[in-house]
Amino acid sequence: MRGFFEFMANIITTFTSESVCSGHPDKICDAVSDAIVDAVLTQDKHGHVGVETMAAFGKVIIAGEVKAKGKTINYEKIAREQIKRLGYTDPKFNFYYDSPVAMHVHQQSPEIAVGVDSDGAGDQGMMFGYACTETEELMPLPITLAHQLARRIDHVREDKILDYLRPDGKTQVTVEYKNGKPVAVSHVVVAVPHKENIGLDQVKKDVYEKIVTPVLAKYGYKVSIKNLIVNGTGVWHNGGPAADCGVTGRKIVVDGYGGYARVGGGAFSGKDPTKVDRSGAYAARFIAKNIVANKLAKRVEVRLAYFIGAKKPLMQQVETFGTNKKSQKIIDNFAAKILDTSVTGIIKGLDLLRPIYLPTAAYGHFGRDEFPWERIV
Repeated sequence: MRGFFEFMANIITTFTSESVCSGHPDKICDAVSDAIVDAVLTQDKHGHVGVETMAAFGKVIIAGEVKAKGKTINYEKIAREQIKRLGYTDPKFNFYYDSPVAMHVHQQSPEIAVGVDSDGAGDQGMMFGYACTETEELMPLPITLAHQLARRIDHVREDKILDYLRPDGKTQVTVEYKNGKPVAVSHVVVAVPHKENIGLDQVKKDVYEKIVTPVLAKYGYKVSIKNLIVNGTGVWHNGGPAADCGVTGRKIVVDGYGGYARVGGGAFSGKDPTKVDRSGAYAARFIAKNIVANKLAKRVEVRLAYFIGAKKPLMQQVETFGTNKKSQKIIDNFAAKILDTSVTGIIKGLDLLRPIYLPTAAYGHFGRDEFPWERIV
């Protein structure tokens, strides 16, 4: 991998990442699934959840496994609350909070529970964590800007700064690099549905002035309006699941590092923290971020791997791509000291058995200080 990043530094001059708004069909599904995780953990902090949501034309489907003590959870009510919160309140668009909800939730498999109940991993897989010095968040710049633009689109819609916007939306940012360092933003792409009586020229002007310019300025960048692309086909009025089916966990690159760093084999949303797809990825980010924050290296990838029922990882490696300021031994010792990467160690060390997961459903799981895996020690 070191050779790859050396190649990137010397040859590749641009990198592009995308994000999506909270009302994107896939993110609706992530929100519903993570709201269910939070509801289970509120009722039973040792509850187990593996839930998927699909949102389609006029219909929502929730399927998966839940094991929790206490009263029966009203999954349908949770789904409707999230869909309404995300702005889908108009029945004429064939998807809104009162759309039919089909339920297919059953008890967790006892064969999986055998491993989980003895403090083992809820699944096999590999997880990657990444951190770098490109932004204050210690995240790659392209995905950071893409997330901030998506968040800003939602903000101007919800606060009626641009009250003609409708839920759903996507962003994309291309960053120019020189000698491995970001030097400029070359292009921004925004897709957002809007009311029919507003022309595309007006939408583009408003998006540039109210969304793109302030977000880029915060990070010390700017882009010409001629390098801003808004609604590439020229027309987008109706978004959401009525236009494009959504599914939980389909935006794993958006949720991670925007393609700038590797991602593991599993999605995050809809899973309780015994699922190492989720908690292992958080642990890897925590370790990577702290190595960079403590100035031991400028770019770090942490690699973990587990098998179902495993109490500790099969693999734990730290790669610094030649940017280390201390020896590998010192860095490895630091990584081992700040977090025990056994399943129990991660859950306890990051305090994950609590309802904190709904906010992760939009704008990425990393680079946001409100989450415990972003804490610097």
